[in-house]
Amino acid sequence: MKEATGELNITVITVVAIAAIAAFFYAFIWPAIKNNLNRQTLCASAYSCNDKRNVCEALDKDGNPTYLDCSGTDVSPK
Repeated sequence: MKEATGELNITVITVVAIAAIAAFFYAFIWPAIKNNLNRQTLCASAYSCNDKRNVCEALDKDGNPTYLDCSGTDVSPK
């Protein structure tokens, strides 16, 4: 019985550790990956860029024009 309890404790610790790693990934790492993918997609579809390509026009997911620089910063007129 003692060995079964030890195995259960190790299983619980493993599940908690995996959940903690997954929570860290989704809270801190995934947003950076998602923003980078969105920026690359927008820059790939950019048109009407100035000479230095630091201000371009692109279409957002709804098909509306938006202005951005290739760092992903929205520079649309407010």
